[in-house]
Amino acid sequence: MEVLGRFWARVSATVPDLSAGVLLAALAGAALLVGVPFIWRATRHAVTIAHEGAHGLVALAAGRRLAGIRLHSDTSGLTVSAGRPTGPGMVLTCAAGYTGPALFGLGAAALLAAGHAIGLLWALLGLLALLLVQIRNWYGLWSVLVTGAVVFAATWWLPPAGQAVFAAVATWFLLLAAPRTVLELQTSRRRRRAPDSDADQLARLTPFPALLWVAVFLLVDVGALVLGARWLLT
Repeated sequence: MEVLGRFWARVSATVPDLSAGVLLAALAGAALLVGVPFIWRATRHAVTIAHEGAHGLVALAAGRRLAGIRLHSDTSGLTVSAGRPTGPGMVLTCAAGYTGPALFGLGAAALLAAGHAIGLLWALLGLLALLLVQIRNWYGLWSVLVTGAVVFAATWWLPPAGQAVFAAVATWFLLLAAPRTVLELQTSRRRRRAPDSDADQLARLTPFPALLWVAVFLLVDVGALVLGARWLLT
């Protein structure tokens, strides 16, 4: 119990608010991770993890049985769940992928704004651990383990102030990366390279066209970015 108490004290510890200058520097760093093409090719794997993880979490919440998650080297992924092939549960599961990273980022912004940067990093580790048991291919296993190792290194070796900066970069990264993936989705759809995208699946499940679902994804992601920025910078 004493060990658990010390661990909880460490996880729940608060850190001083980051200054606006530090938060803007973290924003600039995250923008580089998202905006520089050769860096984005590597960091996009983290968004795929969040995307597929969101599919999995919502599938379970909707009462579906999660059959496994696969992550691929081209930054694509696949989440397989069993249950009714139509209905609200399937719609919510499909809609979660492109909105999930932004909503994770919004939750991270709320924790960071409340001074719980350390708890945020441990929450990320917990989510990665839950995801790990559902991975069904070697590349996915490697991708989640590497991401988890980076987060764990930050929680274990960085001082509290350093953990707060790392958490800020991670938060901005999720908030910025989510809208970019939606724009990439629409580019692929326009070039007819994604006939089975989440938006197209939702078009088959609902009366609404795929383009409307793309607009919904973008609206949610941009809204999360605006609201998260407001929480962090005011």
